[in-house]
Amino acid sequence: MATVKVKRPKLYWYEHLYLPAIFKGLVITFKHGLKAFRGKAQGSKDLASSGLGVTMQYPEQKWDDQLPDYYRGVPALVTDEQKRERCVSCQLCEFICPPKAITITPGEIQSDDPWAKVEKAPQAFDIDMIRCIYCGMCEEVCPEQAIFLRQDYAMTGTTRDEMVNDKDRLYKIGGVREGLVNKWNELK
Repeated sequence: MATVKVKRPKLYWYEHLYLPAIFKGLVITFKHGLKAFRGKAQGSKDLASSGLGVTMQYPEQKWDDQLPDYYRGVPALVTDEQKRERCVSCQLCEFICPPKAITITPGEIQSDDPWAKVEKAPQAFDIDMIRCIYCGMCEEVCPEQAIFLRQDYAMTGTTRDEMVNDKDRLYKIGGVREGLVNKWNELK
């Protein structure tokens, strides 16, 4: 393996000072401010209704229609066409979650159910949205395609308890997912 010696570039005397760098940053900021003031900044046409240039007036205006398809938002659990839980308590999402925001308590399916001998279901499934970093690893690791990240970005609550989504709330916001989704299929 060859060793490559990299020489540092020679700096001029004014490049050692921090004031020219600060001045250059102020000039760039001033240029952006002038563009916004004249209404020629990026997104100014969409936000011109506010009368304030490119500032989004959040509760009234939302960027739902500008979200890209690959946006990862709030995680939710889904059911299949027969209203059965897709989650089989394999706990892969709990193990892969970097901030440990997911907590699953495995449970058994009732004995009168025809799937009782084949599968199991979670007794409790909680996601702490304060800890969740919306990384999408839980969605990718799920073998049953039971957890999906929705396009929601406004998850609010006034207490810490409100920010913990339990199983019932996760199924309510997730809804029904019909058919096999094939998340990794290029032709979807």
